[in-house]
Amino acid sequence: MPHPIIQAQPPLEFLPSAFNPWLLRFFHLVLPMWMRSQTPIADVRATNVEVLAELYQQFAAGKIRFLIAFRHPSAYDGLSLVYLLSQLVPQAAKKQGISLSQPPHAHFIYDRGIPIWAGAYANWLFPRLGGTPIQRGKLDLIGLRSIRHLFANGSLPMAAAPEGGTNAHNEIISPLEPGIAQMGFWCLEDLQKAGRTEKVIILPLGIQYRYLGEPWQAIEHLLAELELDCGLPPLEADPGDFVRSSDAWKNQLYRRLYRLGDRLLSLMENFYTRFYHQTLTPVPAETADSPNATTSARLQALLHAALLVAEQALGVASKGTVIDRCRRLEQAGWEFIYREDLKKLESLSPAERGLADLMAEEASLKMWHMRLVESFVAVTGSYVLEKPTVERFAETVLIMWDTIVRIKGDNPFQRPQLGKQQVQLTVGEPISVSERWETYQSSRRNAKQAVADLTQDLQTSLQSMIF
Repeated sequence: MPHPIIQAQPPLEFLPSAFNPWLLRFFHLVLPMWMRSQTPIADVRATNVEVLAELYQQFAAGKIRFLIAFRHPSAYDGLSLVYLLSQLVPQAAKKQGISLSQPPHAHFIYDRGIPIWAGAYANWLFPRLGGTPIQRGKLDLIGLRSIRHLFANGSLPMAAAPEGGTNAHNEIISPLEPGIAQMGFWCLEDLQKAGRTEKVIILPLGIQYRYLGEPWQAIEHLLAELELDCGLPPLEADPGDFVRSSDAWKNQLYRRLYRLGDRLLSLMENFYTRFYHQTLTPVPAETADSPNATTSARLQALLHAALLVAEQALGVASKGTVIDRCRRLEQAGWEFIYREDLKKLESLSPAERGLADLMAEEASLKMWHMRLVESFVAVTGSYVLEKPTVERFAETVLIMWDTIVRIKGDNPFQRPQLGKQQVQLTVGEPISVSERWETYQSSRRNAKQAVADLTQDLQTSLQSMIF
């Protein structure tokens, strides 16, 4: 079982941005060595970097405000972005004869929950590197005011992931949250009220990871470990020796991957039907186009059941998308653990403290179901079959590893490294928010549509940068 939080905590305090340029310079110095030694990233490449260099020049001249909206497939995206800004943008600026008054950087928006699992160092480091937090599952007025102020008045541009969180897929973009587009219009509104003439821009940034070499053997070894964890006997190989990465090898590996997925689904379906009395509606055989379609439908039914268990326990409505439901559950869990009504825990009687701790532990355990679902938000039943590359095999095996590790109660934040990777960053075409202002401010209905249109254009742009 997972290791839950077993004690009620004081409310989560807001962590105001306290940008320290000297700390940033030190961070820039150690970043290349840190990435080589502590991450699988061995090479960082980027295209259209000159666009960013020009935007930083215009920002310094007081002509624009802009936000970098980056894809979020991996926990290493933040490091990749800092490398782009600190190493590659200055190089591009020099080639173009652009003088930058300070090392390029950006205020970044991060989930307030990250320091909870990342450790106390993140509470100290993130604000000093220019970060500003947001609680995603509620109307976080303090967090929104900070973002809005920094976007319009900060000494740096902004950066945020419009997907809201990592989805562990290089080639699937999760539905974008509308907050990024809304922030762009809010910034423009604040500039207009102040009589300022800067234009507001959102810059799409694609991020993809590719293995240097093809770590088929590492994938096979991890798959074998997961098969053992799920009680599966070894699958006998077809006669003959396979050349790794050959079609025969991929077919064999896919059969094992599919078998593991089916086994994991069966275990979890039994878990939720037997112990949580959930009804998982089976897919009639005649409506399923293929075994993969059936698997996908089973997975969606399972995710719904897992969320329902947590929602019923925490009193949360079952409505909206899977991502919406996860966000509300996360916030509800935090409100039972980080209690706004218990700012002075030491003043509680032993009985009151015991009940508060019991509720915190219950909420932490129920949030486990939501974390399970988060791992599978972008999973489909045909991702590997459509394009059996080493990256897609690796992504899927690692998602299964995440799930099994959570079930075993181990640390899901110590992912195995299957091999060294190259990061490809693609700077997209700037999207003008200012050109949409007239439509946005004309009526409430048009404002909502303008946000939706801008969000869709951003999604299309990010999708176009996947290769």
